[in-house]
Amino acid sequence: MHYAIIDIETTGGSPKNSKITEIAIYKHDGEKIIDEYQTLIDPEMPIPPFIVQLTGISDKMVSEAPKFFEVAKKIIEFTEGCIFVAHNVGFDYGIMRIEFKTLGYDYRLPHLCTVRTSRYVLPGKDSYSLGKLTRSLGIQLVGRHRAGGDAFATAQLFTLLMKTDPNNLENFVQEELNPKRLHPNLNLATLEEIPNKTGVYRFFNDTNQLIYIGKSIHIKKRIEQHLRNNKTLKAVKMQKEISRIEFELTGSELLSLLKESILIKEHQPIYNRTLRRNSFPYGLFNYTDVDNYLRLFIAKVSTTNEIPISSFNTKREGVAFLERKVEEFDICTKLCDLYKTKSSCFQYTIKNCLGACIKEEPFESYNSRCQNLINELTMSGSSFYVLDKGRQRGEKSMVFVKNGSIRAMGYAPYHYKKLKPERWVEFLDIIQDDRDARTILKLFLSKSEKHGIVKV
Repeated sequence: MHYAIIDIETTGGSPKNSKITEIAIYKHDGEKIIDEYQTLIDPEMPIPPFIVQLTGISDKMVSEAPKFFEVAKKIIEFTEGCIFVAHNVGFDYGIMRIEFKTLGYDYRLPHLCTVRTSRYVLPGKDSYSLGKLTRSLGIQLVGRHRAGGDAFATAQLFTLLMKTDPNNLENFVQEELNPKRLHPNLNLATLEEIPNKTGVYRFFNDTNQLIYIGKSIHIKKRIEQHLRNNKTLKAVKMQKEISRIEFELTGSELLSLLKESILIKEHQPIYNRTLRRNSFPYGLFNYTDVDNYLRLFIAKVSTTNEIPISSFNTKREGVAFLERKVEEFDICTKLCDLYKTKSSCFQYTIKNCLGACIKEEPFESYNSRCQNLINELTMSGSSFYVLDKGRQRGEKSMVFVKNGSIRAMGYAPYHYKKLKPERWVEFLDIIQDDRDARTILKLFLSKSEKHGIVKV
């Protein structure tokens, strides 16, 4: 197996508007460099001053260099049969694909990112930027922000990664989409237009039937995972049926979660039905023991008929959440089944527990703190807005909760702050409150710290 370790310099800006000014490729056999190719490239556009300052590549330097179409065939031949390797491969590979696309050629190779691979093979580094990572490893980087210097340093890093963990590197190779496995009507070119942002996506079959709805904070990446997945019969079957893809950006992860849930209930796509039955299989429950103390515990939702106070994807997630709340509300770990003992809990021995575990603290005061936690998690009687990122600058996403029930969600324009919060709901769409929506909101509020809360 051969690897093409590549670095490119560009005119900057967005990938769609940026042009290559220099490319360096080191061919690697898994042990050492066996060949190389480097050239400046005339981008056929002025190079911005800040890029000149960063790379040292000026308009004069590239004035007599070949244009990309003049070296395209050489690049194809040099990298043929190789795995495309780069530090932050999404950038270099994406730019190369766009450059070839302008020539009418669909350039596709399996690819591997040395940033992602280094995080796994060489954990615990302060930084995984090429300059700082190579410096920490004693790899000399001569010619930073020039294609030759950066590509050669990446090649040396790749050699180290192969020596350190050769058996697992193949797990980081991202295979390109195989059109033979997909529906013939699915236009792969449209995938290039999907941004890797937060949103909801929909898959349709060739009779325009909606067959699957999903969400992600990186929708392009998630959609491509669907189209590559060959690990289950269901995944392969769905791949063959997808003939059209639609997407909607939400900006906010919370809105993507709520929109996905609403759309699935409305349309009941065939590939979502079994998936959604046990979305949150674990829950936080409570009961009052024989000594009148409130007890909290994490359990499978299927083992009880009670409605959970809060819900979780895994037991570990639930336990971690309860451990945080125990500290925040001064609740006894023994009475939450987090510390197994017949006597006092450990926190009592270090004077961080008031003694409910040994009935030293009256149940009235202890239960009051537990009830405060329960009220917070169940949004009992509360009215507030959850503010999160919008789809564009100056916009805010909002979810409106009134008396503990979700009433509306949507987007408010930049001037929303000039109005009283009571009027913000005018910007939003009314939605039907249900148990799943409340579970999604409570789980989001328990995990995210980037949102804002405005009480009304």
